[in-house]
Amino acid sequence: MKPAENNHPIPEDFKDFKTEVKVASPGRINLIGEHTDYNQGFVMPSAIDKKIYFKLRKNESNSCRIYSETFDTYIEFELGKITKSKNSWENYLLGVIDEIQNFGKKLQGFDCIINSELPIGAGISSSAALECGFAGGLNSLFSLNLSQMEIVKLSQRAENNFVGNNCGIMDQFASVMSRKNHFIKLDCESLEAEFIPAEIQNCKLLLLNTNVSHNLADSEYNTRRQECERAVAIIQQKYPQVGSLRHVSFEMLEEFKEKIDPISLKRCRYVLEENKRVQQTEKALRSGDLKELGNLMYASHRGLQHQYEVSCTELDFLVDFSEGKSFIYGSRMMGGGFGGCTINLIESDKIDEYIAEVEKVYQQKFNITLTPIIVVPDEGTQITKV
Repeated sequence: MKPAENNHPIPEDFKDFKTEVKVASPGRINLIGEHTDYNQGFVMPSAIDKKIYFKLRKNESNSCRIYSETFDTYIEFELGKITKSKNSWENYLLGVIDEIQNFGKKLQGFDCIINSELPIGAGISSSAALECGFAGGLNSLFSLNLSQMEIVKLSQRAENNFVGNNCGIMDQFASVMSRKNHFIKLDCESLEAEFIPAEIQNCKLLLLNTNVSHNLADSEYNTRRQECERAVAIIQQKYPQVGSLRHVSFEMLEEFKEKIDPISLKRCRYVLEENKRVQQTEKALRSGDLKELGNLMYASHRGLQHQYEVSCTELDFLVDFSEGKSFIYGSRMMGGGFGGCTINLIESDKIDEYIAEVEKVYQQKFNITLTPIIVVPDEGTQITKV
């Protein structure tokens, strides 16, 4: 084991780590339904076969000792002294501990080793995997008796309250609740979930990581949320029962189009159309109509590009490049936007050939190396007592 980069020496006893609880916490994809979760709409995510792994044990003290093999970083702190860290990844863990303690559950000192195979900033929700895996591991280690849904909501609150990212519930729900080889059609208002078989025939899901993360992402995410809420507030003046865009119809938008500012109006139209696309995607999946599924993915991207305006040049280039290829049925940006991945529905036997082609043109265009990731819909967080 190497010395950690932040000059905190890793305790000698970490070299002989007697694990009590093991956790495998997955990243997630979202087939369709982007930026609809915080508007109480519909989404269609799934956990994937790429994960963050945790090993935990009690240490009979009041100290928490965590070593990230991924970042080669060691941190140590007292349970009664939770304060925000300058290292962003640490705050997801600190936020989970804070929320567990706010929940009235009692923790004791523990040790934890973390190893991740999820790329940061790719839009496959490494943050939710970190939160949910850590919360699930502590729940098992200390027999806290938290339900899966309590872990989902607690992890979301950690990101909202401690980290300061006002995300919806999709990522945490998918990370915990997913079933192998299924997509989840999730109603983000009622949290009712339907599990739809991921029967994509001779195709696979290929992520192409742009390896760019424009620094607009965090600030613009919160701005988009405010733009939607601004429109809802105007509609509420006449229709007080409208609590979110979920309760807004196309007819209502038309009625208020002179009162809602043009940018907010554009955002709202996208959300209503995207909710409709999620419903249509369910039908396409159940009937095995991959052509229709692909058309919906492309329509989703164009909405994100032109109406919601959260795409970027690199993402648009990759989607444009895929169009017209008979072996690619659909492509769209995935995640918050301004970087990260496209998700592509592609015939399996054409993957290697396409990766070679698209890597070359992307490198020529942007002087950036593309990272391909083939993903399979997988089960949610798995916890094992050793």
